[in-house]
Amino acid sequence: MPKIPSMSSKTLIKLLEKGGVVFVRQGSTDHAIYARTIKKTRYSAPIQMGKKTLDPVYCKRIFKQLQFTDEEIERLLSK
Repeated sequence: MPKIPSMSSKTLIKLLEKGGVVFVRQGSTDHAIYARTIKKTRYSAPIQMGKKTLDPVYCKRIFKQLQFTDEEIERLLSK
C-alpha cells in the first residue's frame, strides 16, 4: 500500500479526476458525491469539501471506496 499524504479536498479531487472519477452531485451538507465506473459497475464516495487538510486514512478510504488499486494510487500520487 502506498503512503498517502494528508492533502486538501481540492488536491484529492484533482487526483481523483485524473483517475477517471466524475462529479455527480453536491449534497445539502458539506459533502460532494463523486463516482467512478469500472466494467459497467458504478462506485461512489462522498468527499468532504472545503477542508484544508484531510487525514491520510480518510483519503485512503476514498480511494478504496472508488476501487482504485495500489498501483493506480501510486501512479496518481507520483504525478
